[in-house]
Amino acid sequence: MTAGALLATLAIGAASVGALHALAPDHWVPIAAVSRARGWPVRRTARVALLCGFGHVTVSVVLGLVALVSGTAIVEAFGAHTAAVAGVLMIGFGVAYALWGARRVIASRIHGHEHTHFDHVHDASKASTWTLFAIYCADPCIAVVPIVFAAAPLSIAATIAVVLVYEVATIAMMVGLVVAARVGAGAIRGRWIERYGDSAAGGLIVATGVVVAVLGW
Repeated sequence: MTAGALLATLAIGAASVGALHALAPDHWVPIAAVSRARGWPVRRTARVALLCGFGHVTVSVVLGLVALVSGTAIVEAFGAHTAAVAGVLMIGFGVAYALWGARRVIASRIHGHEHTHFDHVHDASKASTWTLFAIYCADPCIAVVPIVFAAAPLSIAATIAVVLVYEVATIAMMVGLVVAARVGAGAIRGRWIERYGDSAAGGLIVATGVVVAVLGW
C-alpha cells in the first residue's frame, strides 16, 4: 500500500471513529438537556456543543501524542481512570442541576416569583456551560491513540491531517446531534416543562451517566 493510500485509509478510519464514538448519548444528551431547560437558542446551543467537542477531542489528541512518547499502557490506564471520573462528574452534575432546579421551583412558590439571589447563581447558563466543558475535557476518547500511532510513521503533516479529520468528524457529529435533539425537545411545550425543566434535565443527565457507566461506553 502506497503512502497516499495508507493516509486515505487512516483518514477514513479517523472520521469513522470520530463520528461513531460521538453517537454515544453522553456526547450530546447533557448539552441538549441543559439547552432545553435554559431555553438557549439553536445558535448558542451549537456554540456550546462546539466548545465541549473541542475540549473533548483536544484532550484525546494530546493523550495520543503523549502515548507516542510514553507508550500506550500508561495512556490507556490514564484514559480508563479519567473515564470513570468523568462518569462520576456527569452524574454529580446531573444531581446538582436537578436539585438546583427543584430549589428554584420551591423559591418561586415561596416568594411568588423566581428569586435569583435566593439561588446564589446569578448566571446559571454560564456556569452550566463551563461545567459541561470541564466534564467533556475529563472524558477523552482513547480510540484515537492507535490512529495517531498508525499515522506517525508517515510524516508530521500526515499525522496532523489525520488528527484534524478525527477532530472535525467528532465535533461535527456532536454539534449535529445536539442541535437536532434541541430542536426536537423544543417541540415539547407546556407549563410543566418550563417550571420543572431544570430538574428534568438534571434527571436525564444522571440517567445518561448511569447508562454509560453500566455499558462502559
